[in-house]
Amino acid sequence: MVSNRCKLVVKEVLKKHEYHFILVELGEIEIMENLTTIQLSQLKNDLLVYGLELMDDKRSILIERIINAIIELVHNTNDMVNINHSDYISEKLKMDYTYLSNIFSEVKGITIQQYIITHKIEKVKELIMYGELNLSEIAYQLHYSSVAHLSNQFKKITGLTPSHFKQLKDKRRSPIEDIGK
Repeated sequence: MVSNRCKLVVKEVLKKHEYHFILVELGEIEIMENLTTIQLSQLKNDLLVYGLELMDDKRSILIERIINAIIELVHNTNDMVNINHSDYISEKLKMDYTYLSNIFSEVKGITIQQYIITHKIEKVKELIMYGELNLSEIAYQLHYSSVAHLSNQFKKITGLTPSHFKQLKDKRRSPIEDIGK
């Protein structure tokens, strides 16, 4: 689950089955009932209708937790935490960053840093479209060392300069859940 809408859908599916949930958060649910194999299969199928997957293996759950920490870091805070990304993720998940990084790269095929950059560029696109901040303010807010650094990363990821992106009539953004796929 990568959005509040996903959480709402999961809650509705759980209510439909009359399961009592303790927790429905981004990337995790906790229910009071012990599900049979048939009930678990039905729940998986009902969630799949909405494009949601019930993960029950530890690696998938860990990857989802890493992704949620990155989304929280980049998208869900008004001012990104001024902390080293590896420290943030390690502290958030209470695990060694090297271990997390190796698992993430193995499963996703890109590094955590590359994944963070793609999310930051989506955030830059969003802020450019809002038009409330200039590029210097966006670079500062997202903790880029300079406007030039932001512009270089933006062009590398999108193929466009930020100013060219701003001029486009059909600005294309990716949904958060599709970034890095």
